[in-house]
Order: sequence, then structure tokens, then C-alpha cells
Amino acid sequence: MTVEPGVRVGQDSDASVIERSWDEPEAFAALFDRHADSVHRYAARRLGAEAAEDVMADTFTTAFQLRFRYDTGQASARPWLFGITTNLIGRHKRAEARRLKALGRLPSSAPGDQAEEMLADRVAARVSAQAVGRELAGALARLPARHRDVLLLVAWADLGYEEVARALGVPVGTVRSRLHRARRTVREALGGSDPTTLREESDDE
Repeated sequence: MTVEPGVRVGQDSDASVIERSWDEPEAFAALFDRHADSVHRYAARRLGAEAAEDVMADTFTTAFQLRFRYDTGQASARPWLFGITTNLIGRHKRAEARRLKALGRLPSSAPGDQAEEMLADRVAARVSAQAVGRELAGALARLPARHRDVLLLVAWADLGYEEVARALGVPVGTVRSRLHRARRTVREALGGSDPTTLREESDDE
């Protein structure tokens, strides 16, 4: 039995929670309890911890306001929530670009450096930990925002291609195309390694 992240066996689906919140607004708090941590982690990786607090709060405020529009045929709200988060992050494009460029200029440092931990925590087994912080940040900074969004929703939010398509409101083919281009840029920057490949492509085919 497959259970969506943040939902325990026997719990109502996200869609059921949202539908119940139409008449019982306080029920929406369950959605926050399930997904706030993952939304915060994703935002923090992209913008830093301070900005992530605001983005997380704004994500759930926006989701609450839009809950009547939610497609309750979709059991998991993760793509919807991460779509909102990504739109909010888009308002911080310059801040994210400055952050990545600054990380890209950092000298290689010993494993354990905070910046490297942030960028390399799930990819250290695939590439040299000393190289990831600087070189991966530089590669991400060079990506167009629409390509970076797709890449990081897959790599850092752990969404599948169909889920990314729902999150961004684009066709799955567009997701695949943008992801292919983004990964090619990352591989070139890292000398052939792609630390952002965290899901098997066959999972979504």
C-alpha cells in the first residue's frame, strides 16, 4: 500500500482534509501539520532559512484562501502546495540568484561546512562532498528559472514528473524537456556527475 508523504496509515487523504475544511476551516491545520516541514526545507534550500519561514507561512495562507478551488480528485496536495511555494519563490528570483552566485564563489572547504551540507546532504554519495557546494551552486545559478524550478522540484521536493507538471501547470513533456536541459547543464558543470538525479526516470514512465 502506498501512502503519500506526511500521511499515516488510516489517515484521511489531503483531499478529504481540504474538502472538510470548506465547512470546518480549522480542519485545514492538518494539512499544515503534514507538509509544513517539507515545504520549509525546500524553500530553505532555495532561499535560506530566514526567507523560508515567510515563504512557508505564505504558502499555507495562500492554500487556505484557495482551498475551494482544489481538485479533490487529487488525493495528495503536495504538488499543489509545492506549486504555490514555487510561485512564491519566483518573487525572490533575484535573491535566489544572488544566493547561488555567492555560494558558487565560495572556496572549496572541508566536509561539514554549512553551505555544503545544505546543497549536498542527499547527494554526497554521488559526487565529491568538497566540490558540491561551490560547483553545484554555480550550475544552478546559470539555469533559467523555469528549468531550475523543474530540476529542484524533482531533486529537492522529491516530486515525480506528473506531480511537477501539476505543480507548475505545464505538460509532462515540458517537464521532461526542461529537466533534460537542466541536468545537462549540471552534468557539464560537475564534470559528468549529476547529483540532482534522485529519482529513477523509469518511475514516471
